Amino acid sequence: MRMSAERTISRPAGDVAEFFFDASNNPKWQKGMISCEWVSEPPIRVGSTYAQLARFMGRDVRSTFVVTDFEPGRSIRIETIESTFPIQVERSVEPIDESSSRVSAEITGGPDGGLMKMLSPLMAGRAQKSVDNDYDRLVQLLES
Repeated sequence: MRMSAERTISRPAGDVAEFFFDASNNPKWQKGMISCEWVSEPPIRVGSTYAQLARFMGRDVRSTFVVTDFEPGRSIRIETIESTFPIQVERSVEPIDESSSRVSAEITGGPDGGLMKMLSPLMAGRAQKSVDNDYDRLVQLLES
C-alpha cells in the first residue's frame, strides 16, 4: 500500500517540524494511535528508536521504528524494525513564508502476512482516508 498527504499549516516551519517529527506527539493527532514512546535517548537522530501501539481495523498493531534519515527542521524517514504491519514513513516540512509551512508524508508498506495481507488491496482506500483524516487533525491541532 502507498498513502500520501500534503497540507498547509498556518504556523512557522520550525514550530511545525518540532511537533511533527517527535513521535511521542503521534497519539495527539493520529486516530487509533494508543501510545508512542521514544526508546532511545534524545535528541532525535539517525538510529533513534521508538515503540508504538496502534489500533487498525479492530486489531492491535505493536511496532518498533528506527529513524533512518533525519534533517532537523526539514525531514525525517522512519521504518519499522519489528511489526506485523511493516511500513516506511517519510515526513517533510517546508516553509512557505515566515508564518506558514507545508507538511507532506509518504507512507508505504502493509501487513506482512495472513488474512490482513490478502485484504490489503481492499484496505488501501480505507488506509488513505485514515491518513487524510489524521493530517486534517494535525492542521487543526497546530493552528488552534
